[in-house]
Amino acid sequence: MKKLMLGNEAFARGLFEAGCRFASSYPGTPSTEITEEVAKFNEVYAEWAPNEKVALEAALGASLAGARSFAAMKHVGLNVAADPLYTAAYTGVNGGLVIAVADDPGMHSSQNEQDSRHHAIASKVPMLEPADSQECKDFAALAFSLSEEFDTPVIVRTSTRVAHSQSAVELCERQEQPLRPYVKNPAKYVMMPSNAKGRHVVVEERNEKLIAYAETAAINRMEDYGAEIGVITCGAAYQYAKDALGDQANYLKIGMTNPLPKQLFVDFAAKCKTLYIIEELDGILEAHCKALGIACKGKEIFGCIGELNQAIIAEKLLGRTLTATPYPEQLPVRPPVMCAGCPHRGVFYLLAKHKITVSGDIGCYTLGAAAPLAAMDWTICMGASVSALHGYNKVLGADSEQKSVAVIGDSTFMHSGITGLVNISYNASNTTVIILDNSITGMTGHQQNPTTGKNLKGDPAAKVCLEDLCRAVGIRRVRVADPYHLAEMEQAITEELAVNEPSVIISRRPCALLKHVKHNAPLAIDAEKCRSCKMCLKLGCPAISMKNGKACIDHTQCVGCGICKELCKFDAIGQ
Repeated sequence: MKKLMLGNEAFARGLFEAGCRFASSYPGTPSTEITEEVAKFNEVYAEWAPNEKVALEAALGASLAGARSFAAMKHVGLNVAADPLYTAAYTGVNGGLVIAVADDPGMHSSQNEQDSRHHAIASKVPMLEPADSQECKDFAALAFSLSEEFDTPVIVRTSTRVAHSQSAVELCERQEQPLRPYVKNPAKYVMMPSNAKGRHVVVEERNEKLIAYAETAAINRMEDYGAEIGVITCGAAYQYAKDALGDQANYLKIGMTNPLPKQLFVDFAAKCKTLYIIEELDGILEAHCKALGIACKGKEIFGCIGELNQAIIAEKLLGRTLTATPYPEQLPVRPPVMCAGCPHRGVFYLLAKHKITVSGDIGCYTLGAAAPLAAMDWTICMGASVSALHGYNKVLGADSEQKSVAVIGDSTFMHSGITGLVNISYNASNTTVIILDNSITGMTGHQQNPTTGKNLKGDPAAKVCLEDLCRAVGIRRVRVADPYHLAEMEQAITEELAVNEPSVIISRRPCALLKHVKHNAPLAIDAEKCRSCKMCLKLGCPAISMKNGKACIDHTQCVGCGICKELCKFDAIGQ
């Protein structure tokens, strides 16, 4: 039976069919749906972990127990999980261990455009790279087999286009895998220096065996159309190249991007008059070719920034412009914006109003940096808002302590903000942290987290109390405020910035898009009272606009949060 499936959905199906028993992940676009989908199979235990490091460590533990196990993350999440990854390369596995990492060429939802192949090379862990949904399913199963055959974790790298595109997938039955017995072996699993030295030798020997495997592996295949042009490619770039060039080129499609074969590259190059390397982001395949003495062209044509597509390849290699069907009229630009009724909007309005320096973090609240609020000074990575503001205040002291805050979401705080708060408490900086608690992991699509009281499947779970947690790490001043009540929130911010000790404000109001949240009736503008001062527009609420010179509220978007009503000096906003 065949079914049209997203790449992420197909990946989850591959895990299920291959007998995976354990999955632990932290949500991160574009990888999130893999774990959400695999959780639908009762045969697989699945969970959200507080962060990617914990997820990979849990999956490694499940592997040691003899189960086929899995962890998923986006590319920047692999940075967080790098510590256990590099050591797991030394320990090896028991049951198969597969790690999905989803890169984001074009930075559709990410703070950088890193190429995860570097992590595979540096950790000396094999990496597979599917190009469509069928390969997502097949490579998930193959990764388990390779993991157990070569005693190693295996990374499967996808990208935004592969993860979120659809193609036909052939479904098969689940193949149950018995637990592999755990055998105590400190020399293999206890990575103290004396043992690790011996394991490094094993890693290098394994890498040579994997190179030999890559030479004849079916997932590294030649497609010979008798053309003079040759293309070496992988992942989504393979699909773009085939669409653009068709049978005008021969192809070497690389399905295993680490380690790379040697003789296969040499043999393919010998068949071609001109060789092009088409790959997204960095020139990994190209560098390998040149190291083998193969003449080729790659990044000097395509560059290392952003996504490729059929039109770019056709233009660069064939001088042909692919035409697209234009829209019937010019559409206005629609930048991302916080939703109508977003509980974060009032907080950022107040921070901008008081010209407060804001150390930002990763989440939907990062949109507080956008106009008209423009209330964020920097955003680096998960949890960095708390740590960075501590360093900022230690340098500037009183000049900044009473006019700067860190903002961080509830899920992000659990991910990597706690240790930054411990640092503030332990090293005593007069720093104010605002935890934006919207009762869910918002940016990646409403996943549960340790503060929500529910697990991945929506069942009741232990709930972390943010107030108690902050006090437990040494913060004495902890208060909760409602961001829908501007006066209350403004008082909290003003008072906490004025004190001479660390403090935490928990801005607590559920995400406006949560299904169980009951909203007030939409608000309306009394046109006779409206003075067209545009004060309400300073909130950046998508439900508010100007029409015929007067403010206007879209009833289909408004959730009646009342923030605009609180701002209006002319009492023009009401039910």
